[in-house]
Amino acid sequence: QNYHGVVRCALGWACWRTYVARPEVETARQLAIGVLGNSLSEAGHREEALTVVEAELSMNRRVGASEREMLATQSNLASSYGELGRLEEALEMYRDVYFRTLKLLGEEHKDTLLEANNYAHCLLSLRRFDQARPLLLKTLAVAQRALDNGYETTLRLSWHYARALYENTSATLDELREGVTTLEETTQTARRVLGGA
Repeated sequence: QNYHGVVRCALGWACWRTYVARPEVETARQLAIGVLGNSLSEAGHREEALTVVEAELSMNRRVGASEREMLATQSNLASSYGELGRLEEALEMYRDVYFRTLKLLGEEHKDTLLEANNYAHCLLSLRRFDQARPLLLKTLAVAQRALDNGYETTLRLSWHYARALYENTSATLDELREGVTTLEETTQTARRVLGGA
């Protein structure tokens, strides 16, 4: 069962209290700090979540966590920055995480595509459409080939690509049409795959 809000936050703290006394190298403790950070963020305690994710990143460095674990934590840190409106810091970290994940796992790996989505989302939040559009166009083609059109990351990339077109105030009429068409197709696919609202 999935828990939300204060219940999830309480469970996050309970998880942390259960495993905090264990050595940092133990998986249970490493997972507990991640659960705490996620539960704080989802309950709206974003400043506290940022502190926890920063502590998790510091712990990962001390214990010699794998590159993939470091990238996942840095992506969470970028997300925390974004939630707090620190978009330039988030962008810098998302860019770094995306390119390091691309180098580590290759362009067709689902984690690479997810990080491309995160990076593009941040670019769109900063209204940097001219940077987001080529990234999304390239990544969306890879996602459609490597995953499929109904995969959640593919749907998100497609939706963000449409946004890069129709939210851009300097878009041409053809670009606006392409954005609307892409959004309509993405909506139909999402309804078919995920069901209606």
